[in-house]
Amino acid sequence: MPFASPTFDDYSMLKLHSISFLALGSECHLHLYAENESETECIADAVIQEVFRINAKYSRYCESSLLSKINLAAKHGSFIDVDEETDGLLDYAFACHKKSDGLFDITSGILRNVWDFSESRLPEQAEINKLLPFIGLEKVIWESPRLSFSVPRMELDFGGIGKEYAVDRAVFICKSLGVQHGLIDFGGDIAVIGSHPNQEPWQIGISHPRNPNTSMATIELARGALATSGDYERFIEISGKRYCHILNPKTGWSAIGLSSVSVVAEECLVAGSIATIALLKGLSGIQWLNDLNVQHTWMDNEGRKGGNFSTLV
Repeated sequence: MPFASPTFDDYSMLKLHSISFLALGSECHLHLYAENESETECIADAVIQEVFRINAKYSRYCESSLLSKINLAAKHGSFIDVDEETDGLLDYAFACHKKSDGLFDITSGILRNVWDFSESRLPEQAEINKLLPFIGLEKVIWESPRLSFSVPRMELDFGGIGKEYAVDRAVFICKSLGVQHGLIDFGGDIAVIGSHPNQEPWQIGISHPRNPNTSMATIELARGALATSGDYERFIEISGKRYCHILNPKTGWSAIGLSSVSVVAEECLVAGSIATIALLKGLSGIQWLNDLNVQHTWMDNEGRKGGNFSTLV
């Protein structure tokens, strides 16, 4: 997971203020340069309201959320019309599904019914097999604004894009309120709004997947976003083998081959989806990242690492 080390600029009229809050199942941090703390608090309030709005709209735990209404239609093999915001997210999810050859799939969240990462137990193959018929975004008919489910009992889960989308929305709000220098960090999904006021880039470290107290790589960012996908947030270890929460929708089993992938892109949503797809591709994801020509770093299950991180200004 990435972590940022903000610095303080003595030569600027602006001061660095940091505000933290809990949302989206993560610790969220705003590091913003402003003239005073009250200005920062006003900006932070606007960001927090937007993050809570997104969470309430797309949470699978809230019965009144739009996602719950979508999944109610899915349960009965019915249809539902969605709003413009959701339209855009669905367009993106379907595009990712196509470009990843089906590996990026927002219907695969149903696998959580047999995977419990709080217990040292693997699901039985028979348990997984019962769910595989209800996975596959190609089974969902998307003709904006109508979302139709041809197979009853399917589910959608925006967990793979929700937090990154929230980061991008936070960036938009900060910029609209005049922020020119800052860093947003929602559980390791990071976006940068300009450099420090002295023009120095932000130093962002990528945690080592097997030793989170150390860094496996460092990148300097003055703009853009950074997202990491890895096997070290939620996982279980059985007989010395690690099984992570990033599950292959075709097999129902954990992604294997790579332990960590970090990607830089203009938007956090894009960085996050590329990182996740690469992790799901396993070792073949390394060449895929190279072919995309995006800034990235990776570590495989054997501890080998590579990538092309450099300063982005």
